Amino acid sequence: MAGGKLTPRQKMINLMYLVFIAMLALNMSKEVLSAFGLMNEKFESANTASSTTNKQMLESIDKKAEESKGDFIAAAVTAHKVEKVSKTFYDFVESLKADATNGVKVDEKTGKLPYEAMDKGPHIDETWFKGDNYSAKGTEIVNAMSKYVADMKASTSGQSKLDGIIKEVESKFNTADVKDGEGVTKKYLSYHFEHFPAIASLAKLTAWQNDIKKAEADIYSAALGKAAVSEASYSKFEAIVVLDKNAYFQGENVTGKVVLGKYDPNAQFSGFEGPGKLVNGQAIISTTAGAVGEQNLGGSFNFMENGKPIKLPFKGSYVVVPRPNTANISADKMNVVYRGLPNPMTISFAGIGDNNVSASAPGLSKSGANGKYNLNPSEGNEVTVSVTGKMSDGKSVSDKKVFRIKGIPAPQAAIGGAAGSQKGAKSRLQSSQITAILPDFLYDLKFQVTQFVLKVPGQASIVVNGDRVNAQCVSALARASKGDQITISDVKTKIIGDGAGIQTKTAAPAIFEIQ
Repeated sequence: MAGGKLTPRQKMINLMYLVFIAMLALNMSKEVLSAFGLMNEKFESANTASSTTNKQMLESIDKKAEESKGDFIAAAVTAHKVEKVSKTFYDFVESLKADATNGVKVDEKTGKLPYEAMDKGPHIDETWFKGDNYSAKGTEIVNAMSKYVADMKASTSGQSKLDGIIKEVESKFNTADVKDGEGVTKKYLSYHFEHFPAIASLAKLTAWQNDIKKAEADIYSAALGKAAVSEASYSKFEAIVVLDKNAYFQGENVTGKVVLGKYDPNAQFSGFEGPGKLVNGQAIISTTAGAVGEQNLGGSFNFMENGKPIKLPFKGSYVVVPRPNTANISADKMNVVYRGLPNPMTISFAGIGDNNVSASAPGLSKSGANGKYNLNPSEGNEVTVSVTGKMSDGKSVSDKKVFRIKGIPAPQAAIGGAAGSQKGAKSRLQSSQITAILPDFLYDLKFQVTQFVLKVPGQASIVVNGDRVNAQCVSALARASKGDQITISDVKTKIIGDGAGIQTKTAAPAIFEIQ
């Protein structure tokens, strides 16, 4: 582009185009930079979770070594060596992140790094590399990687079952030169970090930390063994009281069982203390419900571990309720029911499951789940709801309750959505919609105005069909003076949606004073 018989000016322009294209190629898109940032966040979150998990696994190894001795003592020694090596290298990598974020400030609003602005990594380029070779800092990094690999191998020496994990570590932290896609041999750090965006380098370092945590977890898991993780000790078991139900009627037989958190039919116990007996590794409870109120169950599982007696106590409780003789009937939204509306109700009997309760009344119907009903009364001033419940012993109880029936109250006329008296310019009244609202009503009813009367002082009343002033109203308003009070009255409405078809009352008037 800069050659041939072109003029010097044209050659310069062409050269500038080449530089511009090169700059575009070097600029990574904001979406890619954000993706690296999100990747770093996920690695950071995973590393935090791994730290907690690894700590718990190490504690399990120590616990098992203390209780079971044997091979677990050697496993604990290896695990603690690996923990020390892993922490040293993990912390070193953490210190390298400061090079990736050098000069970058966390956004005070989001608490995150400005990923899209981290498209360059000059600090790493300047401090890790010197010409085609490593700087002192770069040499320190590859030496630390090699030392980590060597220390991991030394910590697991002689344990062939861990060879696969060590080979993975060697592969992930191999500092040998790398050939790029064009066959050019580059030094390890140059291939992975030189001239890379700072956010990409940060994500790579966090990924290293993730690899460290994974190797640490793999070694702990292998040392602990699949069975040892879930079965470290009897003291890890939890005694659980499982009753057939949580509440019982007076005189009813209380049945259930007490089991350990990890049920084992082959478990051998030396004894059981409590209201029941041992059957195939679990205690079968059988007792009689006494006084009304909360009752406690207690006792212990007794067993031997490593020749020592161990007692594992358990505690539980249940509630005894009196036999029901009164139904619990309540309207979900009000103390009365409204004619023409689906009044929601919850109907139940204390101590009886909803599936064993039935209710009836004129206009009553189920509305989905057991115990949920809608009552839609049509005639009269009262409605009676009758309820029957069937108890677990086969006996039935019944009850009833009377509700008052009321009609929907009259709504209030509103101008531009505001009810009552208000002030404003004529133009506001001319452009406002006449509506009707029912403040503080338990149902969200929607009214549509079908007719109203507009009255200007000193002029004849105007009947308007619809919900906006017509041309005749506009003409009358033109002759109104400041301070005149325009009355919107005889407002006729109809309900849209729930309650449609119900005859509504005339809405209360609204006053608009001309300013």
